[in-house]
Amino acid sequence: MTGELSPIDKAKFVAAKRAAEMVEDGMRVGLGTGSTAAWLVRCLGEMVQKDGLKITAVPTSSRTAALARDVGINVVSLDEAKWLDMTIDGADEFDADLNLIKGGGGAHLQEKIVATASDQMVVIADASKSVETLGAFPLPVEVLRFGWQSSQALIEETLVSMDVMGRSTTLRMNGEAPFVTDEGNYILDLHLNRIGNARQLALVLNQIPGVIENGLFIDICDTVVIGYGDGRVEVRDINEGTVEKDKLDFVENDNLFTDLQD
Repeated sequence: MTGELSPIDKAKFVAAKRAAEMVEDGMRVGLGTGSTAAWLVRCLGEMVQKDGLKITAVPTSSRTAALARDVGINVVSLDEAKWLDMTIDGADEFDADLNLIKGGGGAHLQEKIVATASDQMVVIADASKSVETLGAFPLPVEVLRFGWQSSQALIEETLVSMDVMGRSTTLRMNGEAPFVTDEGNYILDLHLNRIGNARQLALVLNQIPGVIENGLFIDICDTVVIGYGDGRVEVRDINEGTVEKDKLDFVENDNLFTDLQD
């Protein structure tokens, strides 16, 4: 299985596998959305099927919910779980303080709700997601469909006074039609290039009428698990101030992951 993976997929796989090892029997776990999170769901599914791991999972999107059910994970809503022991999710960017940009998969609203309803948030990512300053990845902002162009104009006007390098915004598309989130909203992608004050920007954006939530995750992530293409894994804990390094051996496996190698 792993012999056919690209280096980037190997990196995602080892990060997901290392994070899955943090999950203990009986935990209530939030499951993120995106390509790296999909590896995690598969790893946890394997532990459920082969090792008898018993967990209750709250997915952050309909896509993740479907995958989790497919691999045998018990799925409930956040209202049913009420509070989670841990959320494990990917990120589009993270900095040295473990502040994040998320939402490339269009699920950052549910992801932020689930992450903040957890005792801890663990991010899994390949090394390319590590940045000195957030902003190279477009910042997603979920907005109501009603009056979305007015919201876009207000956002662009607001960006003039923000410490950012770029100020263009685009409506996220899905083919010829606008991309629609699980909540029925649109997403505006902000092409900022560099965000000088992410905390300030996150607060200001959410004050704009029509804005539901932005993709800046500030002071939410506790630990990041970074995977590398050669099997190395680095675990950074922002609360403990520790960095652990390890290397996972690749082993041949069944077809559990084959549909994630695209």
